[in-house]
Amino acid sequence: MLLVLGYAWLLIRIWPGQLQPENWFSLLLLFSEGIVVFFILIRRPTEAISHRPWDWFIAMAGTFLALAVGKGGDPLAPPAVAGSLLAFGVVVHTGAKLSLRRSFGVVAASRGVMKKGMYRLVRHPMYAGYFLSHIGYLLLAPSLWNLLVYVVVWSLLAARIFAEERILLGDLDYRSYASHVPWRVVPFVF
Repeated sequence: MLLVLGYAWLLIRIWPGQLQPENWFSLLLLFSEGIVVFFILIRRPTEAISHRPWDWFIAMAGTFLALAVGKGGDPLAPPAVAGSLLAFGVVVHTGAKLSLRRSFGVVAASRGVMKKGMYRLVRHPMYAGYFLSHIGYLLLAPSLWNLLVYVVVWSLLAARIFAEERILLGDLDYRSYASHVPWRVVPFVF
């Protein structure tokens, strides 16, 4: 319920006053964050979930804080370039969620090992998509507030990756998968 209220707050703050072509990126961000809310609401329950308070904090803070961005100022990059980055990020994280289906979750947990699609390239393509879409939105709607929100969110996403891997590496199948897919988010980088 709190997540739905957070999404409604984002919707009220960044919904374009007029539906004009130059406001498309706000709608894309609303779609992007709406997908997160939808998959959280339909996720499959699991018994293999972290009970560490820190894992819950980083999961919740990282999820809710991303909803705190605002409209921002004039774009820092050509809208076609920044918008393409935002759109590509949305495609990546939406594709990762569609691959996981109901195995998607917020808090570090083991809901099985996904090895298909983008998961053949990196172990956490959803986070790669988040990073890309956030950078795209930040370039389209720059503000000190948005930068601060995203820097904190990115830090929390990195912490979430390590929390998830701590749980997942307890699974022999995941350890085998991790040995074949060494990159967490960006091939040849991290």
